[in-house]
Amino acid sequence: MAGTMLAQTLDAPRIGPAERRAEGDRSRLGRLAIVVLVGLLLVAMALSMTTGASGASAWSLLTHGLGWAQGDAAALARDHAVVLNIRLPRMLLGVLIGAGLAVSGLLMQGLFRNPLADPGLVGVSSGSALGAVGVIVLGTTVLAPVTQALGIFALPVAAFGGGLLTTAILYRVATRSGQTAIATMLLAGIALGALAGAISGILVYVASDAQLRDLTFWGMGSLAGATWVKIAAAGPIIALALCASAFLAQGLNALTLGEATAAHLGVPVQRFKRITILAVAAATGASVAVSGGIGFVGIVVPHLLRLVIGPDHRYLLPATALLGASFLLLADALSRTIVAPAELPIGIVTAAFGGPFFLWILLRRRAAFSW
Repeated sequence: MAGTMLAQTLDAPRIGPAERRAEGDRSRLGRLAIVVLVGLLLVAMALSMTTGASGASAWSLLTHGLGWAQGDAAALARDHAVVLNIRLPRMLLGVLIGAGLAVSGLLMQGLFRNPLADPGLVGVSSGSALGAVGVIVLGTTVLAPVTQALGIFALPVAAFGGGLLTTAILYRVATRSGQTAIATMLLAGIALGALAGAISGILVYVASDAQLRDLTFWGMGSLAGATWVKIAAAGPIIALALCASAFLAQGLNALTLGEATAAHLGVPVQRFKRITILAVAAATGASVAVSGGIGFVGIVVPHLLRLVIGPDHRYLLPATALLGASFLLLADALSRTIVAPAELPIGIVTAAFGGPFFLWILLRRRAAFSW
């Protein structure tokens, strides 16, 4: 029986075009979803560039540059500064962070083979935050040599290290004999998150008043502090993690059948898991370092897309990156308008959507969690 099942599994990739078009195949739907999500992202980017307390817009600058409109020189100079130095880096950072967090959630769900895995829920974001808080509080004292050596990369590198360590510990604790227990994963994530939060709390306690104010707003998550310097520091790390994840689709598909089957299909399982963990830690750590705590992106976006286009990671990965970027840009636009001219931390907005969504997932799957 076991030999027959293995033979059937090995023969699965040889299914012809006619069979792939059978009922249940969502390849065409996946391609269509990617096209639609590209359009949605363009709309979200345009909305991000035109939303804010200032009346500046990229369109006004474009029309003036083409000679279609006239305006006051001082007002145009102000609009130029707002669009190019505030809104454009904010929009680009939102795209990178949204895509990075969403893809990180998808990679963790594929690695643990469970839709409830998410960097924010299982302590990875807390580990990344601990690294970032350590640099913010101790960067001018104990960690001064490190921050001076790394320069603008000190914060994202520290957050990456914290996320990497937390992810590695989580995987080691939750996985036994090649099987990952969801109960152990969630409980271990809670424990690791609590431990990282306790150490962060100690650092916050010894922080100065200025550092304490920065940490308070940073912890709620925001894109308000987006600058070209932050993009230069965190952007390459997130982009590298996203590029690496593009090559993980086939391995994630094989891993859904189990680690033993994936190994028989030619996937170097241990190396694959290490690469996946590195990608998750890099994307999550760099995102947390420059934006603070923005939760639920990594669980809402992948799960929603999986319901629509199915579990094929060849389509899930690009679709998740596109929808994650759009979701965060739209949440950021809402955070800028809901209490205008003030600004609501974006972490509150994503939590307001993500919390009920996570509860809905639990209610749908509660029969599977009878432990």
